Amino acid sequence: MEHDYVVILPTETHEDEVTAAGVISVIWRELSGGVGPWGALRPIVAVILSLVPFLFLGQHFNRQHRKSVGWFVIQFPLLLSIFLWPVLFLWSIVDAWWVSSGIVARST
Repeated sequence: MEHDYVVILPTETHEDEVTAAGVISVIWRELSGGVGPWGALRPIVAVILSLVPFLFLGQHFNRQHRKSVGWFVIQFPLLLSIFLWPVLFLWSIVDAWWVSSGIVARST
């Protein structure tokens, strides 16, 4: 009652030739998460713009103009406090990164 099992494997064909451009393309796709160069750089640009104090440019960059204007107005009373204004400034940087990353995630 012995049965012989036969396994037939397809022959491997190497139609795709590995090129330097192909390798760079795969590496870039892995580094950028598949969202392309602008999607990978958008959150970084938002953070760089947010580093400009008092103007909340990161929120303007993310097209959240109403939020930016609100934070601009509320910062004047907070400037009287040495502690609370830096909290708002740091939160605006985090918010710019968070919203920009969300925009990139929704666009893919």
